[in-house]
Amino acid sequence: MILVTGGTGFVGSHIVHAVRALDHPVRVLARRPDKQDRLRAWGCEVVPGDMTDPPSLRRATEGCETVVHLVALPPFSGDEAIDRVMVRGTEHLVEAAKAAGVRRFVLMSALGTKEETQAVAPYYRGKWAMEQAVKGSGIAHTIFRPSFIFGRDGGMLPALLKLARYSPVMPVPSTRRLQPIWVDDVAAFYAAAVSGDAPKGTFEIAGPDQVSWNELYDRIRRLLGKRRLKVQIPLGLSKAGATAAQILPPLKGARGAVAMLEHEDNVTDIGPAVEAFGIEPLALDDQIRRAAA
Repeated sequence: MILVTGGTGFVGSHIVHAVRALDHPVRVLARRPDKQDRLRAWGCEVVPGDMTDPPSLRRATEGCETVVHLVALPPFSGDEAIDRVMVRGTEHLVEAAKAAGVRRFVLMSALGTKEETQAVAPYYRGKWAMEQAVKGSGIAHTIFRPSFIFGRDGGMLPALLKLARYSPVMPVPSTRRLQPIWVDDVAAFYAAAVSGDAPKGTFEIAGPDQVSWNELYDRIRRLLGKRRLKVQIPLGLSKAGATAAQILPPLKGARGAVAMLEHEDNVTDIGPAVEAFGIEPLALDDQIRRAAA
């Protein structure tokens, strides 16, 4: 049995579907099991639980050989929430997995996560702590660090397409580069990682194209046949807006999210992951075409 946490969201549902397509038995942790008819239709067992409820994690891991841990909060979340859900939640899940005799752990981290970026944003600090908990567990593990994940049914790409279609102005949020990966390619990596002989270690995954935000917008406009004015948002204005947004509880980490966008290019060498798993990620233009169809 494979336990999947975070399997009810945009990326998680694609991963669950890919794992079930290989006929693996899947158990999905859900805060509202009654709302997960689609997962049941795929043949999943859906159990109640929450990352902040250790007993529910112990019940969920019983009888499982593999854990796929996908839970994370948005990058604009505050320190306290990230510590409660991502850091302590992962520690409790690892403890439950060890007690249940789990033999394999597959974690979703994020591209840009490393010891040096902990001070940049609470999100990076949380992801780094999650990685360390898994690495120190003694359980065989694979950790993926994906770049921005694009898809037709979630993530930021549908919003960017809508902006290009209907807004006369496209605000450019960063001067850095990114390397988006298609959600079904992410799912393929995870489906390949749950087998007992899958490669172990930490792998950074992304698409084949490294582009600036300006270049991304140009590709979207060209593929949609739209002419739109692009406006680069000054970093000072972004920081001021993020500071103001922090008065709202869900946006307490807004300054950290802005810092992540401008800290460094969100790009990597995908060669090691491609070689290890034999998956060739979809080109960016094809990602945009699929999402726009």
